[in-house]
Amino acid sequence: MITRRKTRTITVGNVRMGSGHPVSVQSMTKTRTSDIEGTIDQIRSLENAGCEIARVAVKDPADAKAISAIKQEITIPLVADIHFDYRLAVEAAKQGVDKIRLNPGNICDKGDIDKVIDAAGSHNIPIRIGVNSGSLVKSENVRRDLADTMVKSALKYIEHFKKRGFEDLVISLKASEVPTTVKAYRKIASECDYPLHLGITAAGLPEQGMIKSSIGLGVLLMEG
Repeated sequence: MITRRKTRTITVGNVRMGSGHPVSVQSMTKTRTSDIEGTIDQIRSLENAGCEIARVAVKDPADAKAISAIKQEITIPLVADIHFDYRLAVEAAKQGVDKIRLNPGNICDKGDIDKVIDAAGSHNIPIRIGVNSGSLVKSENVRRDLADTMVKSALKYIEHFKKRGFEDLVISLKASEVPTTVKAYRKIASECDYPLHLGITAAGLPEQGMIKSSIGLGVLLMEG
């Protein structure tokens, strides 16, 4: 019998994550988010396949401003994937997105992070701290143990959020190698009580990606 890890409960739109709630399935579109019709079509296809939360890339202001129109035409929660520019996260929150994903490797200025925290707090939406093995800041990437470095990066980021009184968080630590990913998630699970978003990053072509994801996620799910 699997014993689930006890966590906080986080609400993403109409989906509750963590604690004793069912594991939810999330996937991501491949369209330019500013292509509103194409993005809506992909999200509907994902939902028909069993997806419960959809994530879109927000690369520029046009992508961010498309969120409100997309939200009007879909029924599952929408997550904005943000890199490099905190202003896109702030705009996505204004446009009604249900969750923001930040990458500590490329949004690391505390002032910028604070602006995202303020926007998420005022719109009552959670943030995923999404650490990727391929985008660690240089000062962190010199460590020999990659999984340990990823965990330290996440904990450092989390600490700033806690100081600001914002703990409506989901955590992910994705590597392209299954053993590294599993090790990182095992360690972070013992260090905090936030829900975990599981995944393998840059897993490869479809067949290889399915195998790596099935093994990595299967192990972690079995461990609760």
